[in-house]
Amino acid sequence: MFAARVALAILVLGSSIGAEGNQTSTAPSYSSASIVNSASNLPNDYAPNTIVSIYGVNLASGTQSLPANSSKLPTTLGGVTVYMGIGAASLFYVSPTQINILVPNTLLPGPVAISVVRQGSSGPAATIVLGETAPGLFQSNPGTLLATHADGSLITAASPASAGEVIVIYAVGLGRTIPDSSAGQVAYAAAPIQHLADLRVLVNGNAIDPRLIYYAGLTPGFAGLYQINVQLPGEVPGNPEVRVAIGSQMSAAGLSLPTH
Repeated sequence: MFAARVALAILVLGSSIGAEGNQTSTAPSYSSASIVNSASNLPNDYAPNTIVSIYGVNLASGTQSLPANSSKLPTTLGGVTVYMGIGAASLFYVSPTQINILVPNTLLPGPVAISVVRQGSSGPAATIVLGETAPGLFQSNPGTLLATHADGSLITAASPASAGEVIVIYAVGLGRTIPDSSAGQVAYAAAPIQHLADLRVLVNGNAIDPRLIYYAGLTPGFAGLYQINVQLPGEVPGNPEVRVAIGSQMSAAGLSLPTH
């Protein structure tokens, strides 16, 4: 369980050096194409309450991440603020070349302006387009889905999943929840997604029986992180591809689940 939560924290929060460098007078530089869904690492894949990464240069004067055991994400971290629309996004992590943010869940689907301000120095106003959902799945290794056994231990080639087993898949971009999350708030309890009836978990392109999806919603202890508790079919091929879809929005192809 501990190993799985450490892996998730590294993926969601980023690694922290905890040191500040010398401030540069050059403004932050990035573009719409360098803003991606943090799980899929793809552009044009965003929704409210989605963890998003901004890549560029001169984004921050040093490296800093969310303090441990925080109950709410800050809107300014290491002297950096990221504005989306008329408000500020919550921040997980800032560094000179990468910022991880949580898209405000109050934003509506459609175009939204995003700009990085570093200690008074503003970057360009880039535009991204939000959907209602933007499913993205994390990887434990390149091409391998990040998922755990029911006891919280990581599913790996050395500890694969079995047919009929209940596993937990971690995702971003599954949309609003019941009850809805507060801006930047770390989830303290389970909250199922509003689009549960439209959710599909596909194994090699075949949808798992919806009755075998036991929970899909926020992961307690994290902000913007979702989990899907699902029972695998009674027969599963070796290392199948797993994708998640909500309506027409589907996670990226090419992620396999270690099985035996």
